[in-house]
Amino acid sequence: MTSARLDALTSWHADWAGLRVAVLGLSMTGFSAADTLTELGAEVLVLSEGASEEYSRLVPVIGARLELGPLDEVPASLRDFDPEVVVASPGFAPAHPVIRWAQQSGIPLWGDVELAWRVRDKVLRPDGTPAEWVLITGTNGKTTTTQLTATLLVAGGLRAAPCGNIGVPVLDAVRDPAGFDVLVVELSSHQLWYLGQSDAAGELVPYAATCLNLADDHLVWHGSAEAYRAAKALVYRNTKVACVYNKSDEATLRMVEEADVVEGARAIGFDLGTPGPSDLGVVDGILVDRAFHAERRTSALELTTIDELRAAGLAAPHIVQNILAASALARSLGVEPEAIHDALRDFRLDAHRIQVIAEHRGILWVDDSKATNPHAAASSLRAHPGAIWVVGGDLKGVDLGELVAGAGGTARAAIVIGVDREPVLAAFRRHASHVPVFEAVPGDTGEVMDRVVELATGIVDGTGTVLLAPAAASFDQFTSYADRGERFARAVRDWIERDGS
Repeated sequence: MTSARLDALTSWHADWAGLRVAVLGLSMTGFSAADTLTELGAEVLVLSEGASEEYSRLVPVIGARLELGPLDEVPASLRDFDPEVVVASPGFAPAHPVIRWAQQSGIPLWGDVELAWRVRDKVLRPDGTPAEWVLITGTNGKTTTTQLTATLLVAGGLRAAPCGNIGVPVLDAVRDPAGFDVLVVELSSHQLWYLGQSDAAGELVPYAATCLNLADDHLVWHGSAEAYRAAKALVYRNTKVACVYNKSDEATLRMVEEADVVEGARAIGFDLGTPGPSDLGVVDGILVDRAFHAERRTSALELTTIDELRAAGLAAPHIVQNILAASALARSLGVEPEAIHDALRDFRLDAHRIQVIAEHRGILWVDDSKATNPHAAASSLRAHPGAIWVVGGDLKGVDLGELVAGAGGTARAAIVIGVDREPVLAAFRRHASHVPVFEAVPGDTGEVMDRVVELATGIVDGTGTVLLAPAAASFDQFTSYADRGERFARAVRDWIERDGS
């Protein structure tokens, strides 16, 4: 009975009344799930190890029960509640005791994205259909590409909203009374893993999708590189129109080739080289589209130029790839090249993404704190060859050997941060012993970033670039990658003020 009932829950207007749902986690995502479910009439129990004062106060107001406390074992209250479905926040890994209990008990596991898909018809377009979904994932570049895609769609006259892992829960976008033509959904590998638990009734059918690239990341959460790749590949499942992949990353091509898509969906490639007739690429410094052009066998449509992108701070190679991917997604929805060109002229990257902080006394200071894994850091190093590289932090189980042996070996020097610096130091000893390495030990001069700036200014001889691209998460020393970047920027500004020249 429960299975049949859940299979029928594919509309906002279905009968959700009295459905017993346990929601795990009470951050922004967990609250959006609880709020949606109570609005639908479900009986909701929220369990979380902690929560903000605001969410703790609001949960009973919306009509749900809240239990705060340890979740290292299955609480008796959860067993007694006997949920018909569990909706988990993406922070709950597959090996978490409560997730394992749900699977062993045969209780369906949903993420917030599946729930949003099931109720996507709450607000309809003028033609009476729900918004189309465009899905974006990848080890790096997800947020930038999501923002770019939404920007290009709006420039093309569509009502579009970026949501998902970018910071706005998909459920909030689905319930927005203004309504949208397209939802541009950034998906983490965690969210995709939960989509992999869906049965047929809960599977997404996106209009277009892309996996930008693939490199080892979140291996502790997923348990292996193979499991991480399998989660990422789910982004292409059931795609209707365009499967956009990175021609320079063979893993993404394999994903498209292996995906079970809607008949007629096209594979659209992108990279920095000359494009084929189903690709976007670069020719003589011009970004061009051959995939969505009636004369694609013999000509291409110009989107913008590298020179124009450089003027907007968007010319780093990995950012150009993001632009090509976003343009492919936008073109699949009919956005004209002129609209893309004009939108790119005014687009700017978020803070902490290859952001120039300052240039003073010949030193260029660049904040790419968002480079939280080796793949992202390698892109930054290639964009700034010969930089003094600030690296280290919470490595999340990832080995830096390949990065240090490759792009890291081009650094003028390395300044290592992080509580556990030994794995980074060992990588340099083994793979790039020619690179001078310095440690920014907290406590030497107070704050770690003050020490970084002190070391960097002592290393630079004449002119040079200091690049914060840690290739690691931040939580061992900072509250977030943004906090890490802001502290770096503050230390740089303090040094400039003290220098006074």
